[in-house]
Formats: sequence, structure tokens, C-alpha cells
Amino acid sequence: MEAQARGLLETEPLQGRDEDTVASADFPSMLSEEEKEELKAELVQLEDEITTLRQVLSAKERRLVEIKQKLGLNLMNELKQNFSRSWHDVQTTTAYKKTHETLSHAGQKATAAFSNVGTAISKKFGDMRRK
Repeated sequence: MEAQARGLLETEPLQGRDEDTVASADFPSMLSEEEKEELKAELVQLEDEITTLRQVLSAKERRLVEIKQKLGLNLMNELKQNFSRSWHDVQTTTAYKKTHETLSHAGQKATAAFSNVGTAISKKFGDMRRK
């Protein structure tokens, strides 16, 4: 009995022989006429609902395009807005802030070093002219 219970709980995909068994099963003959009629009616109803939903979605997509055109929103504007929003999101991250701070500090140090080098060179040229 334990082996039989384990077989019911298997979660492995169907394999060779099992697939053949399922494929050869005659499900329609297992249903009563009443069940078949109910399923056919449900099938028709679902197909109708899907068609209606597709039509509604299509109409809403057209309305969306109309509204965007009236508001002057086009693909380029949307891309700009998305880019601006993304750039703002990047700028607010901790990593960006730390990197910005480090590079800013390094830039200030580099500016001071170049200034000192420039001053030293100018001084040397000044000394050379006097001699």
C-alpha cells in the first residue's frame, strides 16, 4: 500500500510509457453528455470573453495614443523623462554619492598639485630671466 501511495505523490514529469498512456486515454468518452455540453458552453463563453477583452484592450490602446498625442507626449519625450528619472535614481544611490565625493576630493587635490607645479615652473622661468 505504501508503494501505491508514493506513486500518487510522485512529482516527476511523465516519462515514455506514462505519456503514451495519457495520450491514448479517451477523455471524451469518460464524460457524460451533460458534462460535454457544459464544457462546450463554457468553451464558447470563454472564447467570447477573450474576443471582447481583446477588443477592449485594442480600444484602450488607441485611446492611450490619442491622449498622448493631445498632451504632446511622444516617444522621444518619454525617453527623455525615463532617462531623467533613471539619472536621478542613480544620483541618489549611496555608491554614486561616495564615488562623487571621492572624485571631487581627488579633483581638488589634482587642481592644487597642478597649481603648485605651475607656480614652481613660473618661478623657475622668472629666476632664469633674471640671470
